[in-house]
Formats: sequence, C-alpha cells, structure tokens
Amino acid sequence: MISSLENKSAEKDNVIGAVLPHAGYIYSGQVAVETVSGINIKENLILIGPNHTGLGALYSIMTQGAWQTPLGEIKINEELAGLILEKSGCLENDDLAHLSEHSLEVEIPIIQYFRSDFKIVPITIMGADKNCLSRIAQAIAAAVKEKGLSESTLIIASSDMTHYETKDSALKKDNLAIEAITALNEEKLASLIGEYDISMCGFLPVTVLIESAKALGAKSAKLIKYQTSGDATGDYESVVGYAGITIK
Repeated sequence: MISSLENKSAEKDNVIGAVLPHAGYIYSGQVAVETVSGINIKENLILIGPNHTGLGALYSIMTQGAWQTPLGEIKINEELAGLILEKSGCLENDDLAHLSEHSLEVEIPIIQYFRSDFKIVPITIMGADKNCLSRIAQAIAAAVKEKGLSESTLIIASSDMTHYETKDSALKKDNLAIEAITALNEEKLASLIGEYDISMCGFLPVTVLIESAKALGAKSAKLIKYQTSGDATGDYESVVGYAGITIK
C-alpha cells in the first residue's frame, strides 16, 4: 500500500523536521507517504505526537527498548533519549503512554519503507504548559547538538488537522494553521487554535517541533500536500484534514 502511494519522482530533500498525519493509511496515507517520499531519511528520528488515550505521563518519553512493526524492529536511541529526558525537566520515562497510542506508530512503517536502519526517540504530549513545551523543545535541540547529531536527526510531529467539520470549514481553519506553521511561528499557531477553535489534535507537538527546529537552524517550511478524509470517503459534510509539511 505504501508503495502504491509513493511519489517516485520526488527529489530527496535534507530537512530538519516534518509534520505528518496519523490516520489510517486509506485516509491520510497519500499525504504522509508523498511527504516522506521527498525527505532524506536520517539515522535518528525523534517522533513527537499527541496522547489520545489519556494513559501515562503528561509528557512521556521512552528511553529504552524497541518497537516492532510489520516491517521489522526499530530500536530506541537510548543515549539520545536519555539526554533529552535529563535536559527537559518535564518529560517522564514512561511506557504506558505509548502502549495503545497510534499517533507515532503509524508513521514508522512509512519511514521503514524508505529506510530500515534508523533509531527512534518516541515522545507523547498531553500537557499544555507553555514552559514545559518550550523546555522539551530546547532539550531536544540541545541534546542533538551535544551528541553531534544535527546532520543525522529528523524530527517529526504527528498531527491530523481539523476534525469532523464540513470540508469548507476545515479548509478555512486548516489554512490558518498551515500558514502559521510554514511561517515557523509556534506562538501564532497556538493563538489561532484557541481563537478559531481548530481541532488539530497534535498542535502541541507541532509547537515543540517548530521551536526545536528553529533552535537547530530552521529557516523555512513548506506545505507538501493537503487532503481531507472526504477525498477517500466522498463524504464532505464531516471530514478530517491532513497536512504534510517539511521544515528546513
């Protein structure tokens, strides 16, 4: 299925980070796979996603072990994860938040399709404390720099966009959020989410991505693809929006 969605003509770009959707592949796979098709996958992958289940710590990181997918086992970068944990002051070493959470695990097989030999640092976020979010972002950047991994690390924030509104409503709201993300303005994104009641489930992980990417030298971002679930179902009265964005 991933092969059928690949953009085989895409040129590989060296990026610092990306925003990818996390619905079932039949709904958001086209956006996710086309976006990843144009990314040079690096040796270390920091995955930041929302906690949908309510289980585990408010700010959760796994620092040991491996994740099993249909395409094979992916190990956690224990040194990098441990350093991010140490520097953040907010993250907790916690497996529970990850056991039933889909926002990170659905990204991994897509990435494995393009490269098999990478390690991950999985982080989920349920809390909205601005100080903690900023500390996590700065800890990610500082740990990556300290380990000399700036050129070999890719940060991915997992998020769907507007949930269960008409296509027209989703487009209006999602365009506002996408403009803030591509402007690398995490504060504006957070403000728009509140002002326009945008039901973007991973906006907190995306704010962390933007801040950490800028600390690692990010200067620009662009939208690669946007679709809604209506493109798969034909139902445009209640859609979920999906955006693929790269940051470099």
